Amino acid sequence: MNPPAHPAPSSAAWLAWAFVLVWGSGYIASKAGLQHAAPFTFLTLRFGLGLLLLVPLLLWAARREPLRWPGNGRDWLHVVVAGLLMHAANLGGSHYAQYFGMSAGVTALVLATQPLATAFIAAALLHERLRPYQWLGVLLGLIGVAFVVWHKIDVRAIAAPAVFAVLASLAAITAGTLYQRVFCPTVDLRTATVIQFAASWVVLLPLAWAVEGLRVDWSPVVFVSVAYLVVFGSIFATNALHTLMRRGEATRVTSLLYLTPIVAVAAEWLLFGVVPSALTVVGIVVTCAGVALVAWQPRPAAGGAAR
Repeated sequence: MNPPAHPAPSSAAWLAWAFVLVWGSGYIASKAGLQHAAPFTFLTLRFGLGLLLLVPLLLWAARREPLRWPGNGRDWLHVVVAGLLMHAANLGGSHYAQYFGMSAGVTALVLATQPLATAFIAAALLHERLRPYQWLGVLLGLIGVAFVVWHKIDVRAIAAPAVFAVLASLAAITAGTLYQRVFCPTVDLRTATVIQFAASWVVLLPLAWAVEGLRVDWSPVVFVSVAYLVVFGSIFATNALHTLMRRGEATRVTSLLYLTPIVAVAAEWLLFGVVPSALTVVGIVVTCAGVALVAWQPRPAAGGAAR
């Protein structure tokens, strides 16, 4: 099967900005939900609700258009591995980092290094050659994010378990994004999402029971945050990321993640009255400049072939 055609520039831009807004606001929803449920339990609820929503939708979609399931055992394994990395390992690590006391600022800063890690891996393994200005953009994006979250960083709150958890999350989302791009390039994202939700739920449920006792404070906040993260985070944003990965270079697409802490800062300002500092504003400008450098495609000279 041929890979999907490239989208029109306007549709790709719309999808990219929608992804940034949803992914960034997910920090606020996760922060609210984790006040009422421990990480593995919270994620078990998240993926359980996701399956309850997705299975009927998938059955309805199958009546209109045939679904494509993985063709053989190896394809199923690739989809499951990518899902466990992107969902269970990534989210479990980032949630537990904050559960162990790491501040939101440090967590965001560490996870914001994903584009830098992706750039190195893509250059080494996927033969994606970055121009010097793109490497500069990757580094500028990281520096900008550091400025954005600097006021939230509390080094005294960093404990060894939290460091291990956030580094595991960083490794998982980097590996999972590239793994799905390489080994599942044409998978039907509808069926893949159901398979990955089910695999993550099967893995997380025993952990939630054994480690946390499945304790939940059944507050309305839990239902609202879980529903938001399922519909907009796990379903829309993750599929948008994979769609963009299929249609552009890995480093250019994941550089969008640099913009998500900016969305989180803006949401805190609007919802909780946390006014950004001057350093935060500088960081936003630097981050946007870095992402622009990574995404910039210079036009070929008149009469010359595109590179």
